[in-house]
Amino acid sequence: MNILLSGANGNMGREVQKALKNNMKVVAGFDRDTSDNGLFPVYDNINDIKEDIDVIIDFSVPKATLEVLKYAQKNNTPIVIATTGFSEEELNIIENYSKELPIFKSSNMSFDINLMTRIVTEVAEALKESDIEIIETHHNRKIDSPSGTAILLADAINKVFNNEKEYTFDRMQKREKRQKKEIGFSSIRGGNIVGEHTVSFFGENESLEITHKAYSRGVFAEGALKAAEFIIGKQNGLYDMKDLLK
Repeated sequence: MNILLSGANGNMGREVQKALKNNMKVVAGFDRDTSDNGLFPVYDNINDIKEDIDVIIDFSVPKATLEVLKYAQKNNTPIVIATTGFSEEELNIIENYSKELPIFKSSNMSFDINLMTRIVTEVAEALKESDIEIIETHHNRKIDSPSGTAILLADAINKVFNNEKEYTFDRMQKREKRQKKEIGFSSIRGGNIVGEHTVSFFGENESLEITHKAYSRGVFAEGALKAAEFIIGKQNGLYDMKDLLK
């Protein structure tokens, strides 16, 4: 399996390289940092890539992802998108590309996070009168806020309520009591924390919290490689962790 690794010289790019199995090889990288790693060429112009590619793994930034998608479309190459922080417009662009390409996209490549997603939807179904808050904590270099995983969890919960919940990211300007339709978000940034997510369900007399903590970025790299194996040979369309878990 020949891989083009987008974001090759970033933290997650290095984690993917460490997690490779015997049947996998990164043959080219795409990154604005073209530092020589001695293993494969890294390009800052995606049109310069000449290697034969079976699948693309993208751990970059939204702007770079859109460049990679153009390359994927041109070369009919399946892609795993693990990048987060997309705008609604960019998400629509990705969905349009999926009509011509097999695309695997997930805001979090961890198996346990996706199991947590299933659990919180069941809890939301049982505790529909609860106030729901999501707290996410990440390292001080993370750009997007709230995290893609926090949105992933909220979207899963919101489906239980027929998407009638409203997302509240900042209460400073509101000066009003909490509304029942809210799902509130809190983002914490500091140190070198890989990722922590807590969904809290607050009732009148008790509360329930469900928390996931990632201790290593390796879990996301392993998930991305499983997704890469999964997406090769699939029909055009947009796939996610639910499809992989099946």
